[in-house]
Amino acid sequence: MDVGIVGGTGPAGRALAARLASVGLQVVIGSRSADRAREIVEEIHKKWPDRDLALHPAANPGAAAAALVVVATPWDAAADTAAGLRAELSGKVVVSMGNALAKIDGELQAVVPPGGSVASGVQAAVPEALVSAAFHHLPARSLGDLNRPASGDVLVCSDHPEAFEATAELIRRVPDLRPFDAGSLAAAGPVEAFTAVLLSLNSRYKGRATIHLTGIDGDIPR
Repeated sequence: MDVGIVGGTGPAGRALAARLASVGLQVVIGSRSADRAREIVEEIHKKWPDRDLALHPAANPGAAAAALVVVATPWDAAADTAAGLRAELSGKVVVSMGNALAKIDGELQAVVPPGGSVASGVQAAVPEALVSAAFHHLPARSLGDLNRPASGDVLVCSDHPEAFEATAELIRRVPDLRPFDAGSLAAAGPVEAFTAVLLSLNSRYKGRATIHLTGIDGDIPR
């Protein structure tokens, strides 16, 4: 499986790219500027010189040409970016990992974007794509630290069974991550919003808290 990460130069995107490459996937890091993508790929290679990471830089259309595409842009640019790549994303599984957050009075708070979630905005921008929402609750510091397992449970929301299955399979490729079917794309709003709580906890307690579900054995197939 080859994966393209549109807007993959930010903390979450580059962390996910490094982690996926560490388990043997071919990953294209995209950016509005191919030069910026190249800088990030070089930075990751320098950080992990002893690892054979199949990371490749490209402008966003190059990343969107991959078999499965992750949208990792800032949340308020996700829908517009996806709309500009409609031809490349049409018919593909597209994973939205953005969280609509804003700092208000010194506290991170969830923002309700048009459509109720970032993922719904991406789906509306590219109706022909098979959009899922995932990877919201994994701290970038943990995800990008290849010396430690990226442990956690990943909630996946989608209106398309094939998008859930493809996203779940991607998650299963990373040891210690478990995918869970959290429902339709309508559930993406509260899933994204809960990230504000986790980020506030991690800031307050200087931790790397994520979600671990109890009482369920393994992920639930559709």
